[in-house]
Amino acid sequence: MPTPPPQDFVVTPEQLCVGLFVHLDLPWFSHPFSFNSFKIRTAEQVKTLRELGVTRFRYDPERSDIQPRGLAPALEPLAPPPPVGDDPATSAALASKRERIARLAQRKRQVIEVEKAFIKAAGVMRNINKNLFARPKECLEEVDELVNQMVIAFLDQPEVALHVMGEHSAGEETYFHGLNVSILSMMLAKELGFTRPQSQQLGVGALLHDIGLADIPERVARARHELTTPERHLRELHCDYGVRLGKQIGLPEGVLRIIAQHHELADGSGYPKHLKGDQIDPLARIVSLVNYYDNLCNPSDLAKALTPHEALSMMFAQRRGKFDARALQVMIRSLGVYPPGSVVKLSNDALALVSSVNPVKPLRPWVTVFDPDVPRDEAIMLDLEQEPDINITKALRPIHLPPEVYEYLSPRKRVTYYFDADARQGRTP
Repeated sequence: MPTPPPQDFVVTPEQLCVGLFVHLDLPWFSHPFSFNSFKIRTAEQVKTLRELGVTRFRYDPERSDIQPRGLAPALEPLAPPPPVGDDPATSAALASKRERIARLAQRKRQVIEVEKAFIKAAGVMRNINKNLFARPKECLEEVDELVNQMVIAFLDQPEVALHVMGEHSAGEETYFHGLNVSILSMMLAKELGFTRPQSQQLGVGALLHDIGLADIPERVARARHELTTPERHLRELHCDYGVRLGKQIGLPEGVLRIIAQHHELADGSGYPKHLKGDQIDPLARIVSLVNYYDNLCNPSDLAKALTPHEALSMMFAQRRGKFDARALQVMIRSLGVYPPGSVVKLSNDALALVSSVNPVKPLRPWVTVFDPDVPRDEAIMLDLEQEPDINITKALRPIHLPPEVYEYLSPRKRVTYYFDADARQGRTP
């Protein structure tokens, strides 16, 4: 968001008009608008502004569609606004704003609980990665319990919100590819009609799909350089190695098929057996789709990472023949056009980070907004379902953000997801 306009561009309440970009010198909580700076779009907004009791409004001529007649002089400092709230209309608008503030506070508490649950799940993943082969029985019990929580959440709840984890979620090291793939796969299970036993196998297979990488040298398994042909062939063996290791620790056949086929693609361009379409196990098709998406967003070499919006757009526009068509449609509908983790520009020119998807209206997610007038720890979170006048206009690459915006929104280098089964909290019934 641009720097607020200088003090000498001011207008009186009578000069306010549709098309003027104004800046309110009021605390965010003391007026009914979503932002302190915005372009006036309706006569109703003009009326509400005039009822605030403010004697002068700063405005930005460069961002306005119209210039007011007879500019107000600004030879004296702007006087502090009188107390507001005596007017019935203004009082009603402020009451509505207070309800939104209460909803926002509840939402922030909800996000904290989701982040706590994610950190706990990340601890389980660390134990699995460290002890799966030394103590397989104990680790597989933890895997089953973690997946069971996902099955209950995604299959039994009417709405499940997907959140992108912020910087408070124990940092970048808490990214686990298997956990991401498992959560996103489970997100698709309900709409694709999978049974509870199938969903349990799907979750376990997604969590453990890469166990074969344990037998591949680290420099090849997680290479940041372009692999040579021999290195690529060696890495592709992790599917076969994973099946062998899975048999040793007693994984069921359905999970072994996921491990064997999680790099197969519907057009036959995958590996290791170049299977096509229905030759690929239905559960493996889901893991293959989600695995492909997460690898685009979170490659070993982060310089090659795509944003969630770019990854989903590429998969649909250029590579849709590689995936199960229905599963890809469900994934796009579930994540939305702007998946959690996308940095976006809003229709009022504000910059924001998509923080969670709205499972009912994917085009109207929750966003965290950059506003230099609001402390970062108190950043405004907007539910775009409740903001009909504000839309997302485009996605941005984090690297293109001004430094102060990047620091404020703090997009993670790796896009990490977790779920919240009680998605209806913080929403208006």
